[in-house]
Amino acid sequence: MSNATQQSRQARPSVLAMNISSKSALFASYMPYLSNGGIFLPTPKQYSLGDEVFLMMQLMDDPAKYPVAGTVVWITPAGAQRNKAQGIGVQFASDETGKAVKHKIEQILAGHLNSNRPTHTL
Repeated sequence: MSNATQQSRQARPSVLAMNISSKSALFASYMPYLSNGGIFLPTPKQYSLGDEVFLMMQLMDDPAKYPVAGTVVWITPAGAQRNKAQGIGVQFASDETGKAVKHKIEQILAGHLNSNRPTHTL
């Protein structure tokens, strides 16, 4: 990839929409072990570690859409072991918006974060 192509990819983060419709789907997608929190997004699109993305998240019955910037920190390729979904894990930015989304998700999942149920990542 040329430097110009790399710079244009880095200058324009991908915009991804995510609608999580249930608490169990949110639990399976949330990545609480990341320092700023994060979310797994199933996607066939190819990303690289360190790619910047911008998420528009809708959480269950809440009509609000939460805009949050993040960085790709996890990649599950197609055909992964144990039939894990192909996609990316995005760590939320450490800004106020990222902190607000992390807090909102942890409020919804209160009491479930230490569960041993499987998730999309671990």
